[in-house]
Amino acid sequence: MTSINWSDTAPVVAFLGVFAGAIGLPVPAMPTLIVVGSTLVAARDPMLIIATFLAALAGAFLGDAAWFLTGRRYGYRVLDGLCRISLSPDTCVRRASGFFEKRGVKLLLVSRFIPGLSLVAIPIAGASDTRFSRFTVYDLLGATLWISVGLSAGMLFYRQIDAVLALLRQFGIGLAAAGIIALALWIVFRYVRRTLLILRLRKTRISVDELSMLLASEPGALIVDVRSLSSRRDDPFVIPGSRLFDLATADAELATLPRHSAVVIYCSCPNEVSAARVAERLSKLGFANVRPLTGGLGAWRDAGRDVEAIVVAT
Repeated sequence: MTSINWSDTAPVVAFLGVFAGAIGLPVPAMPTLIVVGSTLVAARDPMLIIATFLAALAGAFLGDAAWFLTGRRYGYRVLDGLCRISLSPDTCVRRASGFFEKRGVKLLLVSRFIPGLSLVAIPIAGASDTRFSRFTVYDLLGATLWISVGLSAGMLFYRQIDAVLALLRQFGIGLAAAGIIALALWIVFRYVRRTLLILRLRKTRISVDELSMLLASEPGALIVDVRSLSSRRDDPFVIPGSRLFDLATADAELATLPRHSAVVIYCSCPNEVSAARVAERLSKLGFANVRPLTGGLGAWRDAGRDVEAIVVAT
């Protein structure tokens, strides 16, 4: 049986791997580029290298453009969907929102190098009414840098990569099988890590009904909104009596919170991991009774509880 010349398939593999990663499928795009880069050395064909680079760039831009237009159409609501389908912690949404508020569309120059950030930052760019031409420039520049690093790393360390592949072949595992196994292990790892985090934090959560009873019995309880500024702009309502909390200025705000009062944290993500992370942080700083709200603001609203508009200081 004729063996596959993997270098000839490099443009196709690069396009599919990068496109799949860009649209949010659990595909390790950077390792794919590195392996693809290692196969290009044997070909010694500059045109094949250029074709592979352009294919990867096309995959990156097509996937990113799809998310950008989705964010443009549906606004920040698309982030709730990302919370539901992403294997990354929900805090990626908060982190991307905070970075985008500080850096704007220039964040796309480096977002691909931070796992989970690019997938969230791009729909935020669309929801923020960034011009498509401006998005295109920064997205292509960022993708060019990222793809160049991946392919170059593969071409520089091709001997080490070939040695690993040769070892796998001794066990009857080809390149395609190795890729499938690596992908499966990566998905399992991310899923297990996320599941364990949610299970560990579930013990400390408070339900909407429990929060209502807490507010009735302890009027001094602190209700803290830890949503990002962009989320608050898109949904400018809070649980009555809530205090706004911005992780960007966390140290200063944490110092003002009384440590003896009950503290309830909520966000907008359905798995409330962002709120739970803040709750853990507060607990380590000496707050005795900190609990994330199950379901966040959405659960409070769905239960028919009142919300109030955010008052902007003038």
